Amino acid sequence: MSPGQGPSENRTPENGRPDRFDVLVVGGGHAGIEAAWSAANAGVRVAIVTLDASKIGVMSCNPAIGGLAKGQMVREIDALGGLMGRITDATGIMFKALNTSKGAAVRGPRAQCDKHAYAEEAQRLIRARPEIAVIEGGVERLLFEDGALAGAIVRERRVGEQVAVRARAVVLTTGTFMRGLMHTGEDRTPGGRVGEAPATGISASLRELGFEMGRLKTGTPPRLRRSTIDWDALEPQRGDERPAPFSDMTEPSRFPLIGQVECRITRTNERVHGAIRANLHRAPMFSGQIESRGPRYCPSIEDKVVRFADKDSHQVFLEPESHRDDSIYCNGIATSLPRDVQETIVRGMAGCERAEILLHGYAVEYDMVPPHQIDATTMTKRIEGLFLAGQINGTSGYEEAGAQGVIAGVNAARFALGECLVTLGRDQAYIGVLLDDLVTKTPTEPYRMFTSRAEHRLLLRADNAPDRLTPLAREWGICDDARWSRFESRREERAALEETIQRAHLEGVPLARVCKRQEFGVDDLRGVLARLAPRVWSEETLVSALTDQKYEGYLRRQRAEIKRQESMERRRIPEHVAYESVDGLRNEARQALARFRPSTFGQAGRLEGVTPADLTLLLIASRRR
Repeated sequence: MSPGQGPSENRTPENGRPDRFDVLVVGGGHAGIEAAWSAANAGVRVAIVTLDASKIGVMSCNPAIGGLAKGQMVREIDALGGLMGRITDATGIMFKALNTSKGAAVRGPRAQCDKHAYAEEAQRLIRARPEIAVIEGGVERLLFEDGALAGAIVRERRVGEQVAVRARAVVLTTGTFMRGLMHTGEDRTPGGRVGEAPATGISASLRELGFEMGRLKTGTPPRLRRSTIDWDALEPQRGDERPAPFSDMTEPSRFPLIGQVECRITRTNERVHGAIRANLHRAPMFSGQIESRGPRYCPSIEDKVVRFADKDSHQVFLEPESHRDDSIYCNGIATSLPRDVQETIVRGMAGCERAEILLHGYAVEYDMVPPHQIDATTMTKRIEGLFLAGQINGTSGYEEAGAQGVIAGVNAARFALGECLVTLGRDQAYIGVLLDDLVTKTPTEPYRMFTSRAEHRLLLRADNAPDRLTPLAREWGICDDARWSRFESRREERAALEETIQRAHLEGVPLARVCKRQEFGVDDLRGVLARLAPRVWSEETLVSALTDQKYEGYLRRQRAEIKRQESMERRRIPEHVAYESVDGLRNEARQALARFRPSTFGQAGRLEGVTPADLTLLLIASRRR
């Protein structure tokens, strides 16, 4: 299993950097920086290997963070001590809560960011951590010593030679770079992002080690020059008047931290759709040039036109990418059509008749590792100490990547320290839902988080993420004193507010009962409290307390249901169980169990092909053994 070592593999780097770390993170995208940060928070020494240090934290696609379900994950990343919320607050140029007209369970905070400022802030924070070293180079293969994972062989960019970078644990966060291939019409260019080369060595190394590999596709739309758009003639979309920060470490009184912008809305039309239909034979997705699957819930414009043939238009959001340049992101027309067709699409939309395309849209195909080969800690089942996070596991989106990165980082650190690995349940966090879905369902398309995926979504709101997860972060050793102090202040404020609500009356009616009225909002509660308890309550505490009061009955029932299911959900399946020898187990169930190797009976019950009767037989067999 161990690749042979060449004479240069034991060379010590010449730049004074040590070649031994506790955790080695491969990749500097959103999964990579969260993994490195989380591992450093756990108290270990970390190295990030990236092809180009100036690309750390780059927003490859839309420079937006959050949204429905995704915003909840950003809050969870922050509650676990992660970076994404802090960076977003520092660089956000439009903050908007989505679905505010609907119930609390499906609302989601979102922010448009300055893409240049975001990457710079990510790099500043990484550089500020003495526990994290950055190595520019490409990983050629994983390194094994005495049959155990010991790091990676890296071709350093500065010297062009191979060096052995040793570590007790390795986290692969390769994004779209593993054998990345970009498509625009008939043109194909190797790369994981425009202007950047693909990573080829890791895929071959993983195959040699026996990993099953897959291939997925994602895409991006064209970017336009704002000065060539009839901006003022288009319908504006504005941010919230009183936006809320993502991070608990952001001071609300100073927020937002930089100038805010507006977006604009335009639409495709039948003329545009006609041009797309006439050129489908030139579209890589339809010509057979691309064989892998793309994200069904974020389709290309050519896919939309085919799938929704009855629609004569599709909404397109024109979103500024930065204060520093004129680039506008066309949210809604991701495409890999040829450049001339993209020009027709763009100039066929209202307000864009004279628009100049700065960067044409493209699709990118990349290798991934079907995630039935990891468990919910993100560690691979085949190799101890090897963790996978981000698009390598078949997900899409910055938020999904960052969420996996946090868990991979803390677990890689715990593995290096000889401590037990940790997981999150479906009832604890969207991150728990994400990882459970990945290890029980092999993605046939890039996985994207939705509120509908979480059966306990009323418990997993954005406003209560710190209450759910910051105590766990403290227990895991990744919550510093500053964050814990803020959390304790929040907890004390919340307790005082709950006591006030329970004791107070409004015109003879208990305030707790008044809070349950659907028409009674946060501003109403603030006004009542100003008369009853003259102190300043934070917006977040008011929102969270009022929501819990409004949905008290539903929350109580959900918690009771979780408690009933807990014994099976958390009960571990003994590793020694041989599925082929379990009497009465159906072949379909045997195959699913052998392929996914679920850790718990709860996970086993969510596998396609496993019935309640199969679970009963498995439970009996495990008891006998």
